[in-house]
This record gives sequence, C-alpha cells and structure tokens, in this order.
Amino acid sequence: MDHPYPFTAIVGQEQMKLALILNLINPALGGVLIRGEKGTAKSTAVRGLTGLLEQVEVVEGCPFHCRPDSGELCRDCREKKHWNTVPYTRRVVELPVSSTEDRVVGSLNMEQAIKKGEKVFEPGLLAQANGNILYVDEINLLDDHIVDVLLDSAAMGVNTVEREGISYSHPARFVLVGTMNPEEGDLRPQLLDRFGLVVEIRGEQDMARRSELIRRRMDYETGPAAFCAKWSREEREWKEKIRLAQRGLSAVEIPDSLYLDAAKTGAALQVDGHRADITLLKAARTLAAFEGEPAARRDHLIQVAPMVLSHRMRRQPFDTTDGLPENWERVLDG
Repeated sequence: MDHPYPFTAIVGQEQMKLALILNLINPALGGVLIRGEKGTAKSTAVRGLTGLLEQVEVVEGCPFHCRPDSGELCRDCREKKHWNTVPYTRRVVELPVSSTEDRVVGSLNMEQAIKKGEKVFEPGLLAQANGNILYVDEINLLDDHIVDVLLDSAAMGVNTVEREGISYSHPARFVLVGTMNPEEGDLRPQLLDRFGLVVEIRGEQDMARRSELIRRRMDYETGPAAFCAKWSREEREWKEKIRLAQRGLSAVEIPDSLYLDAAKTGAALQVDGHRADITLLKAARTLAAFEGEPAARRDHLIQVAPMVLSHRMRRQPFDTTDGLPENWERVLDG
C-alpha cells in the first residue's frame, strides 16, 4: 500500500497504540497480541506503523539486511572483510495464515548440499522480518507449530533451519505483532504467555470520537495521499519521540521500590512464574523513556500492568471478568 492510514490519525484505542509504540522502542518486550472484534482498526494500526519506522544502514545485497552497527551479522557478512552499506527503511512484513513452515523459516537446497557440499539457503519470511515488524493477522488460525517457531525466533533472535543433518542459522530479530478476533477461537495459554503485551479492544462508544473516526476514514478514502500529507507533521513528531526514547532507554533507572512493586503485583494476582514481573519492569521503563523521564515510577508500572498481566492470570471456569484490581495502590501498599 503506497499510503497506509497514518498511525497518528487513529481515533481512540489508546492502549493498543501504546503497546505497539512500546515494542517499537524496546523489542525485548516480546511483541504484542491485539484481540478484538472485527472493524476496530487492528490491522490499520499495525500497517500504520510504517510511517514511524526509521531508516538504517544495512549491508548491500544481504538477504537478511544485516546492520553493521548491531554486531549481529549473518555468516556471509561475517566472512566478508569489507562491505558496502545502503539505506534501508524498516517495514512491516506480513505473514499469511496459509504459510507453510518452509515459507516461514526458509529452506536448504539439499541437492546442492549433497552434490557439491555447499549450504545454499533459500530465505523465508523470517529473513525478510529481520530488523522489521512481523505481522500475523488472524494469528489464532495459524498452525500452532508455526506460532511456536515465530515465538522462539522472536525470543532468541535467531532462525535455525535443520534438514538431514545440515543446519543454517541467520539473525531473526523482529517485533512480532499478532491480531485476532476471539470469536473465531483463542490461542493456547502457553502461547499467550509468550507474548509480552496483550490488549483487548472494542469499538469506540463515545459518540464524538466515533463520528470523528468515521469522518477521518471517509476523508482518507476520498484522497489517501492528501490525507496522509495532512498528518505528516504528527508522524514526524512521533517518529522523533520514538527515536529519542530508543536512545535514552538504557539510561532510565528502575528504583528499588519498583522491583518490590512488581513482585507484589505478580504475587497478589497469582501469576505463574516470573516472566510477568520482569516484563512489568521492562514495560514501565520503556514507558518512562517514551515520556522522557529519567526513572520509571509506580504510575508507569500501573499504566502498563493491564497489558502485561491480563493474559497471564489464573481464571476460573465461566469467569467473564478480566480479574484486574480496581485499586492498584491498595494492592501495592497492602
């Protein structure tokens, strides 16, 4: 799409937008799963991230667009003594639900390997996704094995293909974003837990916002180029804010009191394991960086808590509530 709908023009859905922005700033958060009814701007928001992605320098001709400044290079780039770099704009790579494993991870040319002893790798979607955003619409309809592969690669930053005793690995660092309609089925709890953030969204109910949403969408469909041009200033401002947050993230401090708050939250809500506690702190720190703050605070932790915890909490059968507390201060000071 030449003119995707601008991310900054989306009306409402603040939690969804924040979850996506936090993962742009800090891919180590573990990706985003967006659950909601059809027609709630899930795909529009993900594709709109294109306008907020920066341009980087990559090795010319590399199918994995390795970045020399990242320190993570594929085998071919490591073996080169010199290389040229070219500008590359990060993008959103879409993975169709019908994708096969070979289409996703890539394949080895076994004929070449057997006859000539050469490892000839045919890149898949994970090669394209390296350094980018990998988007899976209707991820709940994707084969569980493929979802496992995506989550493993996203966590380790490496894709390894093994066939007949021959293996090939390449960098695969990407932000995994999945969208789904819960009415069409859910993901297994084990897979849900692997997503760093999960947000639930619904159609806009405020009449003023709803009418503004309709007006903007109709303006966009009348003239996409003109509409995008009208929002170009906001897109540049958000892009710069994200860039500054990325640069300042490592300097954001986490006070000792916040470690205790994270531990109390996980224990009080009976969350299994410690992944949620760690992700809480990472997300709070990332939010502080986005706001330009030198240290993460309790209010940052409380703001990101629903995205981190809602899908990791134990639920009783037929429970229709999200189980989250109404008064977070009472939980933390209890």
